[in-house]
Amino acid sequence: MVLRVGPYAFLFFSNENNEPAHIHVERDNDVAKFWLGPVRLAANYGFRNRELNVILKLVVEHEDLLREGWDDHFSGRS
Repeated sequence: MVLRVGPYAFLFFSNENNEPAHIHVERDNDVAKFWLGPVRLAANYGFRNRELNVILKLVVEHEDLLREGWDDHFSGRS
């Protein structure tokens, strides 16, 4: 896990380094995937639109930290 804000866990899946930088956000059984740079929704599994807007703001707010985490996590991997 890269970050936790309230009920939201921000994380990477280690087998996805062949995709552009992105973050998964989980709460309970709901998951969303956001591309980084520029931030935009890639997929949503369960979140309602209102909550997605809250999460989008959090991803934008923490984008630099999330991008640094991506770079650190996947550096040196092929």
